[in-house]
Formats: sequence, structure tokens, C-alpha cells
Amino acid sequence: MIGAETAPALVGERQRERERDRAPVTRTPEPRPQRARRTARLVGTQLRSAPLTMLLLVVLWGVGAATGSLSGGPSERLLARAGVGVPTLAEGRWWTPLTSMFWCAGPGAYVFTSVLLLLVGPAAERRLGRRRTLVVLVGGQLAGTLLGTGLVAAGSRAGEQWTDSVVDQIAIGPGVGLFGLAGVLGYRLTVLWRRRLHLLVLLVPLVMMLYVGHLQSVQRCAAALLGLGAGALLSRGRLHLRSHRSSHTETRVLVALCLVAAAFGPLIASLYDNAAGPFNTFSELYFSHRLSPDEVADFCAMSAHDCARAHAVERIFDTPGRLMAALFPALLLVLAEGLRRGLRFAWRITVVTELLWVALLVWLYNDAGPVSGDVIQYFVEALLLPLLTTALLLATRQRFRLRLPGRAVRRLALVLGSAAAAASAAYAGLGVLVAGQFEPGATFRGLLNGLPAQFLPPAYNDLLPDYPIAVGPVARFLETYCGLAFWAVALSALLLAFRRPVVHADAAAAARARALLTAHGGGTLSFIATWDGNHYWFDEEGRAAVAYRVLNTVALTIGDPFGEPAARARAVAGFARYCDARGWTPCFYSVSRDTRAAAAQLGWRSVQVAEDTVVALPELAFTGRKWQDIRTALNKAGKQGITAEWWAYHEAPLALKDQIRSISEEWVSEKGLPEMGFTLGGLEELDDPDVRVLVAVDEQRVVHGLTSWMPVYEDGVPVGWTLDFMRRRSDGFRGVNEFLIASAALGFKEEGARFLSLSGAPLARSGQDEEPTGLQRMLDWMGRVLEPVYGFRSLLAFKAKFQPEYRPMYMAYPDPAALPSITRAIGKAYLPHLTAAQGVRLMRRLSG
Repeated sequence: MIGAETAPALVGERQRERERDRAPVTRTPEPRPQRARRTARLVGTQLRSAPLTMLLLVVLWGVGAATGSLSGGPSERLLARAGVGVPTLAEGRWWTPLTSMFWCAGPGAYVFTSVLLLLVGPAAERRLGRRRTLVVLVGGQLAGTLLGTGLVAAGSRAGEQWTDSVVDQIAIGPGVGLFGLAGVLGYRLTVLWRRRLHLLVLLVPLVMMLYVGHLQSVQRCAAALLGLGAGALLSRGRLHLRSHRSSHTETRVLVALCLVAAAFGPLIASLYDNAAGPFNTFSELYFSHRLSPDEVADFCAMSAHDCARAHAVERIFDTPGRLMAALFPALLLVLAEGLRRGLRFAWRITVVTELLWVALLVWLYNDAGPVSGDVIQYFVEALLLPLLTTALLLATRQRFRLRLPGRAVRRLALVLGSAAAAASAAYAGLGVLVAGQFEPGATFRGLLNGLPAQFLPPAYNDLLPDYPIAVGPVARFLETYCGLAFWAVALSALLLAFRRPVVHADAAAAARARALLTAHGGGTLSFIATWDGNHYWFDEEGRAAVAYRVLNTVALTIGDPFGEPAARARAVAGFARYCDARGWTPCFYSVSRDTRAAAAQLGWRSVQVAEDTVVALPELAFTGRKWQDIRTALNKAGKQGITAEWWAYHEAPLALKDQIRSISEEWVSEKGLPEMGFTLGGLEELDDPDVRVLVAVDEQRVVHGLTSWMPVYEDGVPVGWTLDFMRRRSDGFRGVNEFLIASAALGFKEEGARFLSLSGAPLARSGQDEEPTGLQRMLDWMGRVLEPVYGFRSLLAFKAKFQPEYRPMYMAYPDPAALPSITRAIGKAYLPHLTAAQGVRLMRRLSG
């Protein structure tokens, strides 16, 4: 029989065992072979669960093999009987919109259609159901082919030259219906993939229509638009037309995708011998084409020199120099990577490139002399793409604020300058030594005139002044490789610069600050000092530091000073003197009572702006009535097979990262105002080796929510952890946030941590320990007004479930007269990407 004194000990031991069982598991990346096998099994499972897709794939290839269209395209007789177009519909073949979907125009079309079917079909069957998938696919095929064909016929009757050139075409292939299906499917995906899929559903057929211009591309574009419209009207039985705001990161991805589409359009059109799209008129200036025999003969009929230049251009396509033909698409693709990374440097180069393209077209128009109406139309159509791209870049310019370090820019300039100088010196200097291998004989001045031709694609040779033509082997070598070598170096250097992690403007100061923070620690928010965008002040002995940002001449700090405890209080006065010498107004934001007291000794004023919530860990036990909600969340998670896993974000699998991005994007899209920054981290702040990410996943590896935790150091080791990033899936486990925080607390307790901070909720506080001032009452009012948008007070109420200790966080400032400028600086720090329309919406909410 168990004694009375033994029973409590056994109960406590069982409680500790249960807590150990619930503690998170630390996960590491799977080995590559194991990951590949798991991916293959997942793909096989997806295909087995999509019988309709597999049936359609078998029917498509079976009909293709039976009719011979798989090897060389359908016969003219079959095309006329089963294909859809103005001629077949005019002859009364009403069945062709349906029969056209059972075969394709050739091997390449079969491969493209099969890939598209495998990408869209299984997802549609899973999200829409098999019957609805079939209805949407067939309906999209019928409606898209009829609408696209009707538009071409109407354009031809109106005298539009492009549509008149394709009015006699006949189209086949199920791609029309697949694009309509993809448009409907997007509304059943998460906000992240809905936006991406819809952009691709629009861009792919639109680029094909504008550059290739065939009847089928018009039909696909029509089906895509119909699918998007039908999906918006039918999604979940209600209108789904409300726009969703995208995060900064996702906006950059979408802009980069648009630039990729602009780069690939001419490349795709070059694969077609009879491309007739309206944007294809001047596509050779983007992607150079090989001269035809007739074009060479026309040049030779002009003069001997023009004939030599034409043959020189023709020879380029028989050498590695042909890569210069795709120079501009390659440059746009590299710049798209820079835009995806959010780099201001890439944004500026892209804008300059597009404006140079506009200037070139305007110059060509002015140089053409008197022109006809058709030629004017060609120029207008050609100008649309760069003008629209430039407008998009200007509209989203605030999203590209990341700057390359000055050292990286100088290194890049040195590499590009050296490569240009070396290539120029090789062509002009060595060319003089073999002057007899040029026609006419080359002089140094003549070779300098020929330098632009070495750095531009072949199509630009006609626009350049006369220069010596290479006829000898050494001269041809210089003509082929000098410009090619420069651009190989230049594009590689740009790509490497864009791909390197973006570091602080002063990387040395950032590394010094991190080392000081790790060695001696600071407040619960001090790790925010390691985020990009901060500047650093160090005291004379280098024993304490302050992280700050200068906004409108206000030096706004990030949390308390950090470093040696004895030096932190003195850092307040030292930083104040540093700001005064530069004409800045210092403001310590989200600081503790200790920093507030140090500022008060200087005669500063203060006001509470947030409230930190700290949970002590050594004696933490989820027992008693007050912990009922937490125990319920833990128990429900266990019953539903949901577990907590620790990950370092940069080591997490791609599938896990994608779900995290999707959950975050869904959260951002629901806000009427943009996501906040400054003391609130986002996805970019997750990618730090010292930040730990706790993810809630079920047995199917679906992510239900996540939290991120920043370390609080003391003597070189973490003694506490601060909550930063917290997101949950809208249709996931409802108690996932409670489950994640409780699991993190158990894990940190097991590791020996002393506390965890649930971080501060801005413009929210639990009580009024002091008589509120007029400024304090105004902040309380703003917190109430902004509650429906950002939910600061709801967040503070949620944190109360964990029975925390409440610690006020203050803003300390030297002069009440500076409050207007300090308020503007704080607003700009939290909402750096606030647009004019959002500003108006915010003011209406504040005044409502």
C-alpha cells in the first residue's frame, strides 16, 4: 500500500513524465536519398488518387498513337474534320469544339499538355471532386474555344491585321479546357498559391497570345479568363472577388514572375516559324534571329559592305557567339532574381533597362520618317510591354528596399569595369596587331567604332555605324568571344551578388553587436537588434550598445541597451549625447523600467506603449483550473495526432517552408492594412540560425501553425526565449497556438531555461498602475480603434491564459515638443510600406 507521503511524489512524477512526452521533438533534414524516395511515394499516391486524370492521359496518348498525330501532327483531313476554327464552324461542324480536345498538334504539344494535365488534374480532383472536374474541363474547352474563335472572327471583320492573319487557322488540344480548370481550381487553394496560380493562368496564355498569336493561344487566354470569372462566382457559393493583400516577400515574387514572362515571350515566339502576335513585331530586338537567305540577299543587293556585315552576322550563329542572341532575356532573368530578393539595386537596373528599351523604340520610330497607320500600330504595340513593366515597377517600388552592402557594390563595379576594360582592350588592342584580318583594314579608331557591336546582340548591327568586318581567324575569334566573355562575367557577377544573403549595411558593426549581445545579454526584445535595417552605437569601452534607426531625424531605438549590465544604464546618457551631436532626437522605445529610470535621471518623460508577458519556467506545471484551456489544447492535439517539432528554418524541408509561407500569406491577406515591422518579425526574420521555429504538424505532415522564438542571453548562453512570429492555419486545429506555446514552455523547461517571454503587445496593457496622462489616454484610444485590424488587445488577453507576469514597456523621450516627429517616426518604422490609400483608410478608422 502506498503511503500518504509517497502519493504526491508519484503524482508529480507522472505529471513530469506526461510533460516530457509532450515536449517538442527536434527535427533535422532527411538525407537526400530518403527524401527522394518519400517524394516519389507521395507523387505515386497523388496519381493513384486521380483516376480521371490518368484516364484522360491514356485516352489522349492512345488517340494520338491511333491517328498518327503523336509522331507528326494530325493529317489535314483529320484536322479539318475534328479541329475547331472559323472555317470549320462556318461549314457547320458544330461538334469540333468538343472533338478538338482529344489530340494535339505534335510531339511537343503532347508533352506540354501532359505535364499541364498532371499538374492541374490531381489537385482539381482532390479539391473539386471528379464529377465537377470533368464538367469544368469540358465546359472550359467548349466555352474557351467558342469565345476565342469568335474574338478572332470579330477582329478579322474589323480589319485588325493580326487576327486577320490567323482567322483561317484550325486548333486542336485540351489545353484550352485545362487553363479554364486551373482558373477555377485556384479559388480552392490557399491565398499564396491562389495568387500564384492565377497569375500563371493569366501570364502563360497571355504571353503566348501576344507573342505567338495563334488561334489556340487566343482560345487558351479566353478559357483562362472564363475560368477565373466562373471560379470567383462559384467559389464556396458566394462572390469571391475581394482582393487580397500580399506580403512584401510575395509581392516581390509576383513582380519577378511578370519580368520572367516578359523575358520568355520572345524566346517562346522564336520556336515558331509563323509567330504573328502583336508584340512579336520588334521581338528581334529582345531575341536576335538568324538571317534568312532572302534577307542576306537583300543586304548584298545594297552594297558590298552591307553584304559583308550580313555574312558576319550569319557566321555568329555558327559559333558560341550565338548565345549573344539571348542577351536581353538572360539579363531580365538575372534581374528577376534580384527583384525576388527585394534588392533596390536590381530594381534600378530593371527600370533603366526598360526605359532604354522605350527610348530605342522611340528613336526607331523617329528615324523611320513618314510611316503608315499599320507601322504606327506596330510601334504602339511594341511600347506597351516596357511601359507596363515600368509602371508595375514604379507602383511596387516601396517593396524593393533591401540594399546591397557598399562593399558588395564596389566589388561588383570593379568586376564589371575590369571585364569591360579587358574585353575592349582585347578587341581594340589585339585587333590593331592583326589589322589585315579586317575588311577594310582596321585602324584603332575604326575598331573603337566597332566596340558597341561586340557588346550588343546581332540584331543591333543594322543600327550601328560602319566598322571593320572580321575576315581572318584571329579577328573572328575576337569578334566572337570578346563581348561574350564580358557578358558571361557580368551576368555571373550580378547573379552571385543577388544570390548572396543580404547583410547589414555595416556588417562589421552588426557582427560586433551580436557578439556583445550573446556574451552579456540584454532585455527580452534585445535580439531584435540583430535584424537588418538597424544601426549601432557602442560606448567608448565597447561594453554596451544601442540598436537604432534614424527616421525623420528621430533616432528610434530597438528595446533596451545591451551589453555588460553595469554599462547599460550609462549607455542611455551616452547615446543621448551621440544623438545631440548629430542633431537627432533620441527616443528609447519598448524599454524596461531600468532604462526608463536611467532616462528619468536625464529629465526625460515616458509613457507606457506595450506590456511584456513573462512566464517563469522552473516551477511551471499545467495543473489546476486556471490551466484548463492549455490542458485541453494539449489533449486535443494528442488525440488528433498533432505533434510539435523544432526546426531551424534554413534547414527545414521545402514542403514545410512552403506551408509556412502559405499560412503567413493567408494571415497577411486578411488584414486591411499592411503587415507591421520594426518590433514585429516576419518570414525574413525566421531565417536566422539562432532563432528556433516550433511547428505543429499532423500525421499527414500538414502544418497547422508555428511559432518562432528568439534567445535571451546571459553569460554566453540562452537563459530565456521570446516569442516573435506566431501564425495558424485558418482551417487547422483551433487550439494550435495554445498547444505550441505550451509545448515550447515544456521544451524550454526541460532544457533548463529560466523563463519565456510572450513578447509585448503594442498599444495594449492589462491595468493602470499609475494615473494615465493625456498622452497615455490617447494611446489607449488608438489601441481600441486599431483592435479590429491588428488585435493587440485580443493578443494580450490570449497571453493571459499562460498566467504571466506583466511587465510594462515604455517609450522614453527628452522633449514633449518632439512628440509629433517621434509619432511619425514610429508609424513609419511599423508601417514602412503604407500606401496613400491605406493611409486614408487608417485615418478614417482613427477618426470614425
